[in-house]
Amino acid sequence: MKGLYCLLSESAEDVKFVIQETEPPPAVSDHYVKVQIKACALSPLDTKLLADLKLQKDVVPVGREIAGVVLEVGPKVTFFQPDEEVVGILPLDVEVSGLCDVVLVQEHHLVPKPEKVSWVEAAGTIRDGVRSYTALHVLSRITAGNTVLVLDGASPFGTIAVQLAHHRGAKVLSTALCLEDMHHLEQLRPTVGIRESLVVRVINMSDGKADLVESCLEETGGLGVDIVIDAGVRLYSTEDESTSKKLLPHKHDIITLLAVGGHWVTTEENLQLDPPDSRSLFLKGATVSFLNDEVWNMSSAHQGKYLHIMKDVIEKLSSGIFRPQLDNPVPLYEATVSMEMVQKKQVRKRHVIQL
Repeated sequence: MKGLYCLLSESAEDVKFVIQETEPPPAVSDHYVKVQIKACALSPLDTKLLADLKLQKDVVPVGREIAGVVLEVGPKVTFFQPDEEVVGILPLDVEVSGLCDVVLVQEHHLVPKPEKVSWVEAAGTIRDGVRSYTALHVLSRITAGNTVLVLDGASPFGTIAVQLAHHRGAKVLSTALCLEDMHHLEQLRPTVGIRESLVVRVINMSDGKADLVESCLEETGGLGVDIVIDAGVRLYSTEDESTSKKLLPHKHDIITLLAVGGHWVTTEENLQLDPPDSRSLFLKGATVSFLNDEVWNMSSAHQGKYLHIMKDVIEKLSSGIFRPQLDNPVPLYEATVSMEMVQKKQVRKRHVIQL
């Protein structure tokens, strides 16, 4: 049985991906389910997080967003029966790759998959769906009528966040990093109801002419944005910044465009706020939240809420509310090349391995 694994060197940044043989799974026990994998999505491997949680090994399994068929269930399993179709995210401490033919998973990491949803769509949407729910519902408590700014809305995560925010009745603004992204965002339409664009304003950041703060304040009548979901921020300005870094907004810009009582949901784990920044946030009564969707896997305290979110994601995928940004399915023998591109953030669509 083959799977995709990451070989870590002394420097955590220098990683190598290989397909190697692995032992077949042991007999099922208690709450475990044996799943035959049909598709597995690829996401960047966070080696720093694994090190922080003392989960780093020389060989790390790769591929955790899975979709497949239940082959066998343990004696204490109550959620599933053999031959049912399931989708889920393997835990951080998983021992085997999600690209193996068969994996053993605890039932509380899986939810049912409707027949009308394809294997590739299910595996390719589940993580971005959970991230979007975490950002909009758990961290920022979105309500109808809110104004939401999704930075880099054409990314796989950004696209799902835009669709979820619009479905919740929010007014959605977004930024585009190139003309192709701009066209993608302008063409997003709901599958049911009035066929108006999901994004009321797309701000093109690629030519350096658009002013993010000015555009957002203009669109909101000077009141500011209720919720901001960033895709990384610049902490300070330097002359020798890379092009991709220059397209990111500065932290001062995000604080300036926030409305009173606004929520800033950031993916920047090393965010540093100076006293003037904190003062501005204090005066607005605004909050800063860190988006780490792995928290659901780190603690079982909110397991019920996590399963409810995953079920809702798949239901919205089934009803056409979510339409993910997926690349063409990739065969297993090309998985190493695909994963290297994903790890280096060289892809703009979600890569899914079809088995």
